[in-house]
Amino acid sequence: MSSLQDKIVFVTGATSGIGRSCVRAFAREGARVLFCGRRADRLDQLAGEVKAEFGVPVHDFVLDVRDLSAVVAAIASLPAEWAAVDVLVNNAGLSRGLDKLHEGKISDWEEMIDTNIKGLLYVSRAILPGMVARGRGHVINIGSIAGHDVYPGGNVYCATKFAVNALSRALRLDLNGTPLRVSSVDPGMVETEFSMVRFHGDEPRATKVYQGVKALSPDDVAEAVVFCATRPSHVNIGEIIIWPTAQASTTMVHRT
Repeated sequence: MSSLQDKIVFVTGATSGIGRSCVRAFAREGARVLFCGRRADRLDQLAGEVKAEFGVPVHDFVLDVRDLSAVVAAIASLPAEWAAVDVLVNNAGLSRGLDKLHEGKISDWEEMIDTNIKGLLYVSRAILPGMVARGRGHVINIGSIAGHDVYPGGNVYCATKFAVNALSRALRLDLNGTPLRVSSVDPGMVETEFSMVRFHGDEPRATKVYQGVKALSPDDVAEAVVFCATRPSHVNIGEIIIWPTAQASTTMVHRT
């Protein structure tokens, strides 16, 4: 097991769900945690919690990963003591709508593509050159079972997660011959704000998604992410697919 003590871990989309749990999980391991998101109040709250509970250095900043110029500026202006990122967790992502393709909203498509694909690319492109130059680093992409199998109404969201799967595999080829590692953690049903976002704040509809199911928690996924990051340097966990026991596929879920 490799220690994360004093390593710099950068988590995107840290204001809720899996991203928030990843920040806490890495801090628990003694890492210095760098994180961003779109909601300043939540970032500040998380920073305070982590410093008080784990006593590790933290640095947070507001960032919308869809904005290329903002990503470039934010990474370029990191304080020197935070610039040498050891682990990048590309977590920022979302789903919008559950419409059939011919009835879909273009704005929903653009938001998913801009966040899930282009945002991941922008952040990776900004961070990876430094990792390559230093000869160390690990990129962990948060994918989804939707990147392995499609489901009704999932068309564009599934396409973005298939892209994350492909990019993770392609990046592993690009970095072959360097000491850098690339992993993908692909969860099934996780009880987060995911469905609230998907259904544009329709709470009754979002709540129904998780009724009668013991879904994964964000902490379950964060534990898998930390597992990837703590393997010995010669070990690269390429892909973890993590399901709740009650789920057998993207469309088969046992409800009680």
